[in-house]
Amino acid sequence: MNLSTLDIIIILLYLVVIIGLGFWISKKAAKNIQSYFLGDNNIKWYWLGFSNSSGMFDVSGTAFYVALLFIYGFKAAWLPWLWPIWNQIFVMVFLAIWIRRSNAMTGADWIIKRFGDDKGGRMAHMIVVIFAIVSVIGFIGYVFVGIGKFAANILPWDLANAVLTNQQTYALIIVMLTTLYTVKGGMYSVVATEVLQYGILVVSCILVVVFAVKGVDYDALHQKLPQGWASFWPEWKLNVNWGNTFSQANQKIEEDGFIWFGALVLMMIGKGIFASLAGPVPGFDMQRILSAKKPWEAAKLSGFTNLVLYIPLFMMVSALTLIAFNSFMPTLQGQEKPDFEVILSQVVSNYLPAGIRGVVLAGLLASFMSAFSAFVNAAPAYLVNDFYKKYFRPHESPRHYVKCSYLTSIAIIAIGCFFGLFADSLSSLTLWISSALYGGYAAANVLKWIWWRFNGYGYFAGMFAGLISASFVPKLMAWLGNNVFTDYRELFGSGIGTLISFFIILVLSISASIIGCLLTPPPARNVLESFYANTKPWGFWEPVLQWVRQENPAFEPNRQFKWDMLNVLVGICWQMSMVIMPIFFVFGYFSYGFTALGVWIVCMIILKFTWYDRLKITAA
Repeated sequence: MNLSTLDIIIILLYLVVIIGLGFWISKKAAKNIQSYFLGDNNIKWYWLGFSNSSGMFDVSGTAFYVALLFIYGFKAAWLPWLWPIWNQIFVMVFLAIWIRRSNAMTGADWIIKRFGDDKGGRMAHMIVVIFAIVSVIGFIGYVFVGIGKFAANILPWDLANAVLTNQQTYALIIVMLTTLYTVKGGMYSVVATEVLQYGILVVSCILVVVFAVKGVDYDALHQKLPQGWASFWPEWKLNVNWGNTFSQANQKIEEDGFIWFGALVLMMIGKGIFASLAGPVPGFDMQRILSAKKPWEAAKLSGFTNLVLYIPLFMMVSALTLIAFNSFMPTLQGQEKPDFEVILSQVVSNYLPAGIRGVVLAGLLASFMSAFSAFVNAAPAYLVNDFYKKYFRPHESPRHYVKCSYLTSIAIIAIGCFFGLFADSLSSLTLWISSALYGGYAAANVLKWIWWRFNGYGYFAGMFAGLISASFVPKLMAWLGNNVFTDYRELFGSGIGTLISFFIILVLSISASIIGCLLTPPPARNVLESFYANTKPWGFWEPVLQWVRQENPAFEPNRQFKWDMLNVLVGICWQMSMVIMPIFFVFGYFSYGFTALGVWIVCMIILKFTWYDRLKITAA
């Protein structure tokens, strides 16, 4: 693509402003690791909410959602449950409060408060540090692949060389630019730049939607949509059929293994309950929660993240998909094996006018830089605070730890980029992170909340078994599909296959957790009393409740389980309405759109009384 002078000026201006802002703010982060990683717990909850949503609005995810919507139509709104995206609702309703009450600096620091600082607690602590680093490296590889694929299809210069492809070279250049301010400024720079980036993203979303819907003949559009494309509600078998007009899309559906859509949704719900109860993985989402001033502000920032993220995100996704339908379809139909993940970049590069294209490019660069900087800020906290400081150099000056954070950040970035060089596609990384890696995380982290007897040894055993099985179970599934169950080869290598892998890994992990726990003594009584009295989780804590009441007869346990489950159900409906509502409106299904709008408003009203108004009481 030949970028216009205006587009180039907009992109360069964006890069200068964002890097300059990051360096200007960075002075605040240089004091100590509390300011570097948590912003001194002095950042307003709504700024953290904007920052969190900007970090989740990544170019890789946007490209993935565009590909899903293009192929599967309105049913694509269900497929983000693969992550699942509604873990954010569990965090909003109760987990953010539980996490923030700990006053920990990282997720690993939180583990010590749960299990104690004895041998079992330290084993649990160490395995969380390892998991945090593995997951952050995986996510950096994910965004590395996404930005490389996006930039190589949009920017006009060929930077391929004897070592790296054009895609990889672009990814490395953009990573290095983002690294400049992220490493230097810590949480303050990350939040400040992400708030600005969020504003750019919203402006670019509005511009793309206005351009996409201008002059659209919706009657003609609806006529050429494939069979079942505009059907939203899940059925047992996927009813989307592109027919002979685009058989490559039908082939892609078969490869994904989403034909049995009802089974897929049920498995996503089962997986989602475990993954969501486990809480956020030790990454940037956890760091935002721990950065909040108060527990109820942590809950509000999580709710605000949902409110400001999904409508603009899916406005852009649906608008880019609409342009692809109207303009890019003939090109795709002419390809023997089209790469649907490049629809986003091809639409932006070839079908947006100068000026709008520059703003959208800046917005999509912002989405990458937000996600990347958020991950990079999270990982060093675990290595520096939870490993280096705790076990090797506990009495150094604050500046010493900040400098160590610089070096650690650069090392993590280098490893994540190396991982990204060998990743096959966004889909493969998405499914590995969301299914295999999360399967290893879920079991031990659900038990840590709800069962008083669960100890550090059981946690270590479950997490270790999960990490090991996440490395071989997906490969075993693929081998079985290719060599044993050959009639079901496509199922074993599909999205349903990865969900089956999740449940296999979950069973292995939960078995190891329980065995490791029952063969070793429970955590110390004083540790359990302190954790329970401070965090107040619901679950199976009766013995600890009696111990706490011996010291404090007036202590009241958490009796919010029914309220929390009600708010989770309402919250999932609220979130889903924000996903599907912009898609309905952009594609001209206005009656459906107003129905989704009505659901959104009703859910907001219910949550106002059942969740928001009760926050200061439940979070006290």
